[in-house]
Amino acid sequence: MNEPNLIQFLLNIAGAAALLIWAVRLVRTGVERGFSNLLKSWLKQSTNNRLLAAFSGMGAAIFLQSSTAVAVLVSNFFAKNNLAAATGIAILLGADLGSAIVTQILMVRMSFLTPLLLLVGVWMFLRSKGSSTRQIGRIIIGLSLIFVSLDMLRMATGPVVANPGTQLVIEYLSRDLLVAFIIGAGFAWIIHSSVAAVLLFVTLAAQSILPVSAASIMILGANFGGALIAYILTLEAPINSRRIIFANLALRGGGAVLASIFIINTPEVIGLVGSGPAQQTLNIHLIFNLSLLILALPFVGLVNKLLSQFMLERLNGSDSIKNISTLDPAALNRPQRGLDCAARELLGIGQKIEQMLISVKPLYNSWDSGTAKIIKSQDKTIKLMHLDVKLYLAKLGKIGLDEDQSTRSMELAAISSSFDAASSAIASNMLSLARRLENKGLHFSKKGSKEINDFSDRILSNVQLALNVMMNQNPGEAEELVAAKDKIRTVEQKLQRQHIGRLREGLAESIETSNIHQETLRALKQINTSFCIVGYSILSKSDDI
Repeated sequence: MNEPNLIQFLLNIAGAAALLIWAVRLVRTGVERGFSNLLKSWLKQSTNNRLLAAFSGMGAAIFLQSSTAVAVLVSNFFAKNNLAAATGIAILLGADLGSAIVTQILMVRMSFLTPLLLLVGVWMFLRSKGSSTRQIGRIIIGLSLIFVSLDMLRMATGPVVANPGTQLVIEYLSRDLLVAFIIGAGFAWIIHSSVAAVLLFVTLAAQSILPVSAASIMILGANFGGALIAYILTLEAPINSRRIIFANLALRGGGAVLASIFIINTPEVIGLVGSGPAQQTLNIHLIFNLSLLILALPFVGLVNKLLSQFMLERLNGSDSIKNISTLDPAALNRPQRGLDCAARELLGIGQKIEQMLISVKPLYNSWDSGTAKIIKSQDKTIKLMHLDVKLYLAKLGKIGLDEDQSTRSMELAAISSSFDAASSAIASNMLSLARRLENKGLHFSKKGSKEINDFSDRILSNVQLALNVMMNQNPGEAEELVAAKDKIRTVEQKLQRQHIGRLREGLAESIETSNIHQETLRALKQINTSFCIVGYSILSKSDDI
């Protein structure tokens, strides 16, 4: 192969791999934006049964096309709900199997499928006005691009199979399978997707660019790398979440190392699991994760107990550190920098409100005076920060702002007022309502409690989305945030009707807690509205509203 052809070959491989990585991300983004609340609700309903939890994790990974995304989702979910870590481990084991099933599905070759998916996906994305339908279009486009990228890989690698350089690579990787494992783990880590890594290795094995033994070991390495990604991403998570993620790393990563040693010592086993290189490597991936689930699921409780012995809660020294304002007086003579300082301060306010919302939810089930005191103290801090932001923006206005800066200043002032209202809704309304339940010795009905919990989770998800939008200024996510306002209004009205229906049935628990139930729903809706304002300014700039 001469140099120009080598350069063209490398470009083709790199381009196809880049498209594959992007396409997998496109599918995951579509699912996260359109159906994250549904996935969270699905996972939440499975937390009482480990087998059901494993199936839920498997389904979530198939939809998200990423066990790592499920791991991060589960980490956040379990941190905020203080659920049993053993169930979380079961969900992640199921997610690992789900990611293996995804690769089996995506390697199916049907020539008519790619153009059909492109046509349907683009039509849905461009023609639909509903956010969920647009995200379905995005998912379908992503799937079609995965097939396109795999075809590009096949076309790029086809002519070089008989090249002497290719044969040298094959011979080297066949001899040094430890390097193959490290390459697999490292590549999965770099692209942050074990699914994309496995698809690439399987395709190269099918084209005879990689020996089957090396491809199998690289796939096991990708399993190790995929588990490591989630562990690194959640290093700062609460202890309950870190135990779940570390358990998955130990089981999946350790299992991948043991499986690699087994294959290195008994390479003939590869020939027993399929008729060709592609099927053999795919089946190695599937059998490994299925075996891991079957063998490890009965022992997730024991694993959690062992981890609890040495993974202890870290002392948080930041509790004694006073809140430091980002409103830099030195930036007042530089308006743009001053506005950025105000935006950073508002992000800090939003994060405090997020923590308040997480903390107030358990008080409806079990009152805790210490937690209530912290929430009230946080509200006082937020009110002082809100006042500081208003005064800071007023000083910026006196110095002189151009038209765009003046508009931005007004937007930040509006966001600050909305966040202050959200803080009051938690510290004054929700806290008071939770205390009333405690004082009167009342409890929501089983259905009522589930409705409040699920609705609170929806609001929390939107609060987190709003904070993300504040940072990335992404019009797509801003559109999703604004659309969530209408969704929440519809859901709140539905829940109010269901509550009235229980009152008509004469359920004693519903009658006794009726006002508290309805006022809690209204308070949560107000919090959602307060955060949705973040999306409007971004959409106005992009002419989407």
